[in-house]
Amino acid sequence: MTEIASKPGTCPAHAPDAPGPAALPAGMTPQLTCYQVDPRAAPIIPGRRERDWMDHTNDHYAYRCLPLSTANTSGWELTSPLDFEVTWNGGQGLDAITARAPGVDPDTLRALIVSHFGHGILTFHTGWLFRTSPGWGLWVRGAPNYAKDGIHPLDGLVETDWLPFPFTMNWRFTRPCSVRFAKGDPFCFITFCPHALLDDVQPRRASLDDAPKLKADYTEWGKSRAAFNQMLRDGDPAAITRKWQRGYFQGKSVDGSAPLFHTNKRRLKPVE
Repeated sequence: MTEIASKPGTCPAHAPDAPGPAALPAGMTPQLTCYQVDPRAAPIIPGRRERDWMDHTNDHYAYRCLPLSTANTSGWELTSPLDFEVTWNGGQGLDAITARAPGVDPDTLRALIVSHFGHGILTFHTGWLFRTSPGWGLWVRGAPNYAKDGIHPLDGLVETDWLPFPFTMNWRFTRPCSVRFAKGDPFCFITFCPHALLDDVQPRRASLDDAPKLKADYTEWGKSRAAFNQMLRDGDPAAITRKWQRGYFQGKSVDGSAPLFHTNKRRLKPVE
């Protein structure tokens, strides 16, 4: 949930067995301009791949899931410039949320967080006014695959291609409790959305029989996955050493062919 305080590119239609689109030409790359409207604005950094809970999985296996890591890095984080703790007492009024930040001036804390809506909702001010290319909005949310116990980030899609004032980022307590945000914690994550095109998308139902190559690849993938998992269960040394099938991570289809565009590591640019 957010409070509202270049021309879009076209997407080619896909035939059932057509390859996916390549990366957008440079002229179609949407622009993101960040206007700092408060000297205490939150730092903006490219999304970070690492998550504490992913670090603590066996052999860091969570990082083998490329969609997780790609989601983590497919946008920019706004991070807390200070340490603070917030408490919700369960009430619905604006005074039901209290905040503490030892050693921080109260005005500095209020410039970052307020209780604006009540109902256990904590509001963050970013200190930025964002503008994007025509047809492109910003999906505003919490950092992907990042959670805090007792409080949940709310999503919003903002039409930043015309909006002349900032938005806020909001989190909703899930129960009465205290939650700590440390300096550097992401409290907001922004990524592009071609919102002007969404209403024109027509989802269609199809049968795999209409896409013979896709059906053959899907069938072969199923056999390959079942065989590999069986080898793991049987203790096959080669499978154990390999640990998992890397086709998706490497951008390789079942037949070894490569898509026109694939990434296994985002390299987003920092704000200049």
